[in-house]
Amino acid sequence: MDVSRQQAAPNDDTGQGAGRAAERGARARTRRLMLETATRLMQAGATPSVSEVAEAAEVSRATAYRYFPSQAALVQAVVDEGLGPILTWKSTSDDAERRVAELFADAMPRIEAFEATFKAALKLSLDQWARRQAGTLGSEPAFTRGHRVDLLKDAIAPLKGQLPPREFKRLAQALSLMFGVEVLIVLKDIWGLDSRRMMTVAQWAAGALVRAALAESEGGGASAVMAK
Repeated sequence: MDVSRQQAAPNDDTGQGAGRAAERGARARTRRLMLETATRLMQAGATPSVSEVAEAAEVSRATAYRYFPSQAALVQAVVDEGLGPILTWKSTSDDAERRVAELFADAMPRIEAFEATFKAALKLSLDQWARRQAGTLGSEPAFTRGHRVDLLKDAIAPLKGQLPPREFKRLAQALSLMFGVEVLIVLKDIWGLDSRRMMTVAQWAAGALVRAALAESEGGGASAVMAK
């Protein structure tokens, strides 16, 4: 059994148990070094390749590619590191509008703190799209995004019994327009808002969307809401 092997490792006269433990520790440290290096580069505005991170971290390319076989895998790992506690966000409230407000209040400051990292990831996504359109992407693995889908669906989960499935999904899709690094690009870069006003606008819009979805459902459709 694995437990027996783990218990025997410290007293393994051959030294193999200690060697395996050291290897696991070394592997963890190397992976952490690469993640920290990639994060530093992305926070500086770069979208580094695996080779570039390996060079900056003073790790061999062969070793680097064992941990991150593609740029997409590397950037995804850095994005997940940046998101941190957002990925496990939960709310105990039964009120959907309050849950959405809580998600925005918890997540948006973290997203803003890693703004450069998420913009670098967005740049990779757009670059891959352009190369895919041009037929030059080849077999390069795609960088996928979509954490906000599950987060927003969880935030409005109390409405599952109130909204038809199609309207529930549409609300989550609409809220996704107000959540993420794209909101920073629009409200800060284009409109020139500071962090506080950016959050005020984003939360106001999110709350308005939730209330509009409920009013439409209760009032018999979009035409009824527009007539009010």
